[in-house]
Amino acid sequence: MAGLTLATATLFGSSPALAADQVVLSRGHTDAVDVHYENGSLKLKVKDDTVSPAVVRDPADVTFRVLPAAETVVPDLPAFSFLGAPGNKIWMLPQVQDPALLWPGWNTTTLGKGVFAGDKISLSLVGADGPGDVTLFDTNSLGTPSIKFRSNDGLPDRLDVPVHTHAHAGWVFSALGTYTLRFQADATLTDGTVLTTGPVDYRFVVGDLQPGGGEVSLAISGMAEGDYQPGDTVTLQAVQSPQGSLHRYQWYVKRYGQDEFAPVAGETGAAYSFTATRELNGSQYVVKLLDGETVAATSAEAWLWVAPPEEGSSTAKSVTATINPSEGALVISVDPENRAVTLPPAVLSAAGDRWESTGALKPVTVTDTRTAQPGWTVTGQVADGFRTDDGKTFAGSYLGWTPSIVEQGDQQGVIAGPVSAPYVPGRPHTGLGDNAALAAAPNGKGLGTARLDAALKLAVPTNTAPGTYTGTLTLTAI
Repeated sequence: MAGLTLATATLFGSSPALAADQVVLSRGHTDAVDVHYENGSLKLKVKDDTVSPAVVRDPADVTFRVLPAAETVVPDLPAFSFLGAPGNKIWMLPQVQDPALLWPGWNTTTLGKGVFAGDKISLSLVGADGPGDVTLFDTNSLGTPSIKFRSNDGLPDRLDVPVHTHAHAGWVFSALGTYTLRFQADATLTDGTVLTTGPVDYRFVVGDLQPGGGEVSLAISGMAEGDYQPGDTVTLQAVQSPQGSLHRYQWYVKRYGQDEFAPVAGETGAAYSFTATRELNGSQYVVKLLDGETVAATSAEAWLWVAPPEEGSSTAKSVTATINPSEGALVISVDPENRAVTLPPAVLSAAGDRWESTGALKPVTVTDTRTAQPGWTVTGQVADGFRTDDGKTFAGSYLGWTPSIVEQGDQQGVIAGPVSAPYVPGRPHTGLGDNAALAAAPNGKGLGTARLDAALKLAVPTNTAPGTYTGTLTLTAI
C-alpha cells in the first residue's frame, strides 16, 4: 500500500479577484450592489458572475444593459398600479432569472456576523437620473408585490439588509435611455462607529447602447503584469463589451520565434487555463469571438512572461532504484507541480441554496510492476475536512469528484471509480468525507502505468463563513 497527500487550497474565497476592465453586462447573474467591509471601510462593488471564475468590479467600470427583450407592459392588476397605467410599456429585469436578460441583485454574504449592530446594514437608493422612473420590487409566494426602491415618489428610499443576505428583485424602467442610479450603504459597528459608503453611481442603459447597437469589442483579462513562475497556473478570460448573444471563441498562441498565431486545440470557451513553463516565455495570446464561421471580434494580443530559474538552482533530482522483477511494486505518485489544487472562488448555485466551485484533481500516476497481477484500487479521502487560518471549518464530505482515466496501457483494464457527489442533507451522499474510489484494476489486470484524474466539485451550505479554506486529500493505492 502506498500513501500520498495532496494539498488543496482556496476552495472557498471570501471574494473573487478584483478586475479593472471596462465592461458592459447584459446577460447572466451579477450582484450589482455587492457590499464589502474592508480595512475599516464600507464599500460598494459589483460581483460579476457572467464570467468564470467570477470577479469583483468597481461600479465605475461597469455598464448594466437592459436589453430590448426586457420590454413588457404594466399588468392590468390593481396591486401593480405603482408601475403606471395598465398596458404602458416598461422594461423589466425580473426577480426570477431569465437567461436572455441580466439578473442583478444585492449581496451582503461577505459581511461577518457580530461586526455590525443588529447584524445588518442599510442599503439606500439616494438618487436616480434618467429619462423615466425606476422601481425595484419583489413578490411573495402569493404574487403580492413589495416595493423596495421607487424613484417617482421621492428619494432616498432605505432598506435594512441582514448580513449574509443574497437577494433579487424586479428592476423596472419606464422609458428607454441611460440612467444613473446612486446607491449608498450605511452601517454601525458594534462599538458605535458609524460607517457609510456615500453615494455610488451605477450606470444602466435601457435599450440599444447607440443607434444600430454598435459593434462588440473583445479583450483579454487575467494576464499578470509581472513574471509568472514556472508551474504557475495562467487563467485568461475573454471579455465582450457589450456582452452579446455570441458565446463561442477560439484561442490562439504565437510562441517566441514563431511567425504566425496557431489555434489552441479544444480551447473554444470564454476562459483558457494552462501551466506556465519556461518554453512559453515570450508567447502571445489572442482570442476571437465567432459567429458561426465568421469572426465577430478579435482581441489585442496578451504577452506571457515566465521568470527564469534562479542562478545555480536546480529543480531536477536523479533517483536510482532496483526492483526485483519477480516481486515488483505498486507505486502511486503525483508530479510536484500538481500537488496543490486551487479551485476558483465559490459562486451561488443556480438554485440559490449552495456555494459551489469546480476544478480538476490533476493527473495521478499509478504504476504496477507486480507480475502476479493481483489488481489494485486507488481511493481518496479528506478525513480532517477543511479549515481557514483563523479556525473556521467545514467537512470533507462537501467535496466530491467524478473520476476519469487519462491514459493506460493496452490490456491494463483500469476502470474509473463511480461519481462521489458532495454531501447534501437528506441524500445518501458522503462525498470525500469517506473513502471514495478513484479507479481500480481487477485481479489479473493492472500491470503497467495508468494516469488518473477527476473533476472536483465543492458544494457547501450558503451559511458557510467566508474565507480561504485548505484541506488534505489523501490518496491510497492498495
